[in-house]
Amino acid sequence: MNSTASGSAFDVVVLGSGASGLCAALAAADAGARVGVFEKAPVLGGTTCLSSAVVWMPNNRYARERGIQDSRADALAYLGSLSNGMILRELAEAFVDTVPELLDWLDTTPMQMSLVPGYPDYHPEQPGGKPGGGRSLEPQLFSLHGLGAWAGRLGGTPRRMVVGETPIGGGTGFLTPEVAREREEQQVEGLGRAMVAALLQGCLEKGVEVHLNERAVQLRLEDGAVRGVALEGPRGLHEVAAHRGVVLATGGFEWDKDLARDFLRGPITHPASVPTNTGDGLRMAMRVGASLGNMREAWWVPVCTLPGENAYGTRPVYLVQRERTVPHSIMVNREGKRFANEAANYNAMGGAFHELDPTSFDYRNIPCWVVFDARMMERFGGFGSPPGAPVPEWIIRADTLVGLADRIGVPADALVGTVERWNGHAKRGIDPDFRRGESAFDGFVGNRDGYPGAESTFGTLERGPFYAVELHSSTLGTKGGPRTTSRSEVLTVDGEVIPGLFAAGNVMAGPTGMVYGGAGGTLGPGLVFGYLAGRTAAGRTTADGWQAAAGAFLG
Repeated sequence: MNSTASGSAFDVVVLGSGASGLCAALAAADAGARVGVFEKAPVLGGTTCLSSAVVWMPNNRYARERGIQDSRADALAYLGSLSNGMILRELAEAFVDTVPELLDWLDTTPMQMSLVPGYPDYHPEQPGGKPGGGRSLEPQLFSLHGLGAWAGRLGGTPRRMVVGETPIGGGTGFLTPEVAREREEQQVEGLGRAMVAALLQGCLEKGVEVHLNERAVQLRLEDGAVRGVALEGPRGLHEVAAHRGVVLATGGFEWDKDLARDFLRGPITHPASVPTNTGDGLRMAMRVGASLGNMREAWWVPVCTLPGENAYGTRPVYLVQRERTVPHSIMVNREGKRFANEAANYNAMGGAFHELDPTSFDYRNIPCWVVFDARMMERFGGFGSPPGAPVPEWIIRADTLVGLADRIGVPADALVGTVERWNGHAKRGIDPDFRRGESAFDGFVGNRDGYPGAESTFGTLERGPFYAVELHSSTLGTKGGPRTTSRSEVLTVDGEVIPGLFAAGNVMAGPTGMVYGGAGGTLGPGLVFGYLAGRTAAGRTTADGWQAAAGAFLG
């Protein structure tokens, strides 16, 4: 269903309705542009609706208000220490330097932000890292009452809590019946859908037109500048004019098997994003000569598959983080051996999944399993079940480790030996093999009663039944695409700006390279460069002044 269209010409056209796209649309409309948003799916929000909506924004005022020390220099040193030469400094600087302006501007919109207390950076021991947190923010709870019919057009499912109430943030993941009932009655939500709803309400208040079921297929050029887009939708193939430009915010290409095969550095299966992320924006940008960057990278994550089918008609996936971090669990490969620090952040785990055996010429750690015992489920729960609840029937189990090894097809002697060795490490609270528990991040999503310390992530596997869940190399989205300037303008292969074309979010060449700085490392840059794209497309480079050269190409 579409909003009522008042024409087929806009100042700025935004393709995609995730956080980056809606932020770009709202920023452009706030700067005085007439804006249209066109979404490929029948629902709004893209992968943002499925997310926790945490945003990683260094040197923010929310941290300073809590007495947490951070600085521009710390943020750039941290990103630089992890970049392996893949971050362009001008983009890192634009990201860090725009955070204060963006957050001040968001205060004028329906989306209000709060600090997620204590959430460490993912690599806090690196130069400029923050072991005590301070860089991860999230949207506050938001009521969908003001959206009217649009409240029923959001993707994902309602989740009526903030991160601090979820297991990742140290909560139980369950609300009391009274709180749950009150939030349901008031249509109050948190996490990803709250972010999308708040940005959407801001867009609607500014007169932004929003259209669903519209797939962009080709950019329209006039004298070398992008001035519109061809779309396939309820009206068939049609064109929409964009007098000042088009913002690509169409997400990544992880659901296109050919693009994933050709560009990504390693295999992925069962993407954890929306299936509409098939590289539409990437293809359109390539057709007009865009330079590409960061194409091998993605926001890697281990997942397991769940029984049944989700709303998109695909196999539902579950992001496995806490279950491999809490005590009484380890990960093993097909040889029945541990191969990584199980408590590491999920993006870094991608490197372990992509380890190639030069002799057999296959991926050494695919397939792999998280293995745990009865005490883990009793103490912490997992895979959607609270502590002490029955273990989901789909999870593989056996009374003994030997029996479990047989069921998952790994050598029994190797699995038994691996568990025995791990048990010795767990009793001493030290892991000489993979250094689990050494980082301030390790254990943050584990046993909160024991955090920080060995008890947050160390625990023996001794009491049966024993369980195993297969993990898959997956992604929250790809992070390669057209290269841009620090103002989100897309560049040609010769390094020239393509007038009227902008990109933000997972469709652009990721400004943080291979780095996932901390919780919200995807949406932080997504909002920043969405804001920059919207302001630049509308003719402003900052909140205070019109772009000096706007008349040269805006038309």
